[in-house]
Amino acid sequence: MEIACNVTRLAPAVEQLVNLATAHQWGGRPVAPRTGAELVDELGELLSSATVAALRALPGSGDELEGLARQIRAVVVASSAQENAALINALIERYHSRPYLVEDVGQPFHLHFHGYGGSVVDALGGEFAAMLALVVDGYGAHRFGGCHADGCDAIYIDLTRNGSRRYCSPACTARAKTAAYRDRKRQDTTAAAR
Repeated sequence: MEIACNVTRLAPAVEQLVNLATAHQWGGRPVAPRTGAELVDELGELLSSATVAALRALPGSGDELEGLARQIRAVVVASSAQENAALINALIERYHSRPYLVEDVGQPFHLHFHGYGGSVVDALGGEFAAMLALVVDGYGAHRFGGCHADGCDAIYIDLTRNGSRRYCSPACTARAKTAAYRDRKRQDTTAAAR
């Protein structure tokens, strides 16, 4: 289904945007949130060359992307499904997300969702808002959140089959498992010493 393909194509870009612009700790290390042109350049690896060119040509696009990232972070870390849905609906309304059919080279017509407004960031905002709504609709509101690893405030969007993702990256998963193992060993050693 093409909608699922759009979700899987966009989820890494949404994660990257939020993590680059809003994380102060990532993977157990302090990081400085990216701003301005630096944010556009690093996010550009996950966007089309035309979108990156449009972002670079738009003065202030990095600042607009930072605002979008903060709004998406609020959605991802919402405390309830109801709050999550309300925030996504507000994003859809804010960015005027609307579907339209596109025929890419070698592919049949399929849906894209772009916002309309004054900038390419508005278009991305509409697309990202629709993607978040499709994740909730197709997978459930529990499919995104903040990384559970200590020393990391990055986010994740879980599109796995079993919905078990709780970390932003394999590195944070490994760090958390290692910490849990060491904690169990300490507890076993303490219990054996009694």
